Amino acid sequence: MDDDTLQFYRRNAEAYAQRQFTSRTARLTRFLALLPPGAAILELGCGAGGDSAQMLARGYDVTPSDGSPEMAEVAAHRLGRPVKTLLFHDIDEVEAYDGVWANACLLHVPRDQLADVLALIRRALRPGGAFYASYKSGDGDGRDTLNRYYNYPTEDWLRATYARAGGWTDLSIESGEVRGFDDAMAEMLFVLARKAP
Repeated sequence: MDDDTLQFYRRNAEAYAQRQFTSRTARLTRFLALLPPGAAILELGCGAGGDSAQMLARGYDVTPSDGSPEMAEVAAHRLGRPVKTLLFHDIDEVEAYDGVWANACLLHVPRDQLADVLALIRRALRPGGAFYASYKSGDGDGRDTLNRYYNYPTEDWLRATYARAGGWTDLSIESGEVRGFDDAMAEMLFVLARKAP
């Protein structure tokens, strides 16, 4: 991850943890419907742990992680369990998970590195495993008003990048809007895919 972006989350972990999210519940439910009961799930960029808390409450075996040690500590306190500090390039498991949930975090991966990160995620999934990620849409990378880096993809660019990473099937992309930490509305792309069997 871009160092300025990572430092933003390290400095703002407590403030970020105070945010309330309800808009992604339907997407989380759709993702979980693709998994067997009690499935092993890796959450990337778990933030304050809200999504992990929902998945744990539904009986899933969740491994929450975040790139910011401070954010991981906030999430660990909320969840009452350890939270891994994990940068995307350090994902090293092989066929360890039935699902990977990456809400609003891979959007910070530099464009020229995203295919490599997607390949690491694919390797960590079991065959047929489900993968969800969301991205702020745009037409070329840049920074927001808080100086966070975003890869700002188009749908076509995302499809080509997933294809370049290889090994994905049932790729679907939906669009919508969410309100960000900067209190601005953002156009989003929500991607759901499976690892090829």
